[in-house]
Amino acid sequence: MEKPKGTPVDDFSTSPAVTAGVLPGDTTEDVRRRGEGLARQVAVLPVGSFEQHGPCLPLATDTLVACAIARAIAARYPVHLLPPVTIGCSHEHADWPGTVSISSVTLHAVVRDIAHSLRRSGVEALVLVNGHGGNYVLGNVVQESTAGTGPDMALFPAAEDWDSARERAGVSTSLLTDMHAGEIETSLLLHCHPEMVRGGYETTDFVADDRRHLLTTGMAAYTESGVIGRPSLASAEKGERLLAALTDSFGPYFDLVTRAADPTA
Repeated sequence: MEKPKGTPVDDFSTSPAVTAGVLPGDTTEDVRRRGEGLARQVAVLPVGSFEQHGPCLPLATDTLVACAIARAIAARYPVHLLPPVTIGCSHEHADWPGTVSISSVTLHAVVRDIAHSLRRSGVEALVLVNGHGGNYVLGNVVQESTAGTGPDMALFPAAEDWDSARERAGVSTSLLTDMHAGEIETSLLLHCHPEMVRGGYETTDFVADDRRHLLTTGMAAYTESGVIGRPSLASAEKGERLLAALTDSFGPYFDLVTRAADPTA
């Protein structure tokens, strides 16, 4: 019997090892046709992580979230959807098994190289869709690129985009309280990838609002389970509304990076 949408799995042994929909299925002709007639081609690069998300969400949560947002953007706007960067800067989660990190220098270089490769093929603008808060260096990549050392870039979503999405979706928690594997991330996965959510998330709430030393001590100083947030408040319906709100918020970003092609804009 098929489970209704938003129903989590009871055991990860029954969930798929590889989730469909993460990698784009475009051919080179698809990309060529999409770019025809556009004054400026825009690529969208999901950037995630591979880190602990407590006992009920997968290590790939941030990547799955970034990919879901990027797919929704690509369904509405004429952008070139790229495969995700699946490992990011997750050093604060190093105390948990399964977490894998790369240095900020490496992530900076990877994104910069992707941007320059795109430019050689005629794609002059790149939007980074970031799914992991610890990928701080992405802000520096965008700043340096737009200062004249590379292609035009933007970083999405901003904190303001998340705030407006929370309000539209009826999310109860704040960004401070719902920091990791909480209401937001669980809701998005219940909507986009319910098969990847393990049962029992309703009982894993943990709040630690004062995290002022997190960069020094790592997450383990503040949570034993790896959760900081209220996953018990999550729902697939909230996830659907969050994704719709974020997709709406992308419009000004698309206008900004495409307007650069018009010197009179």
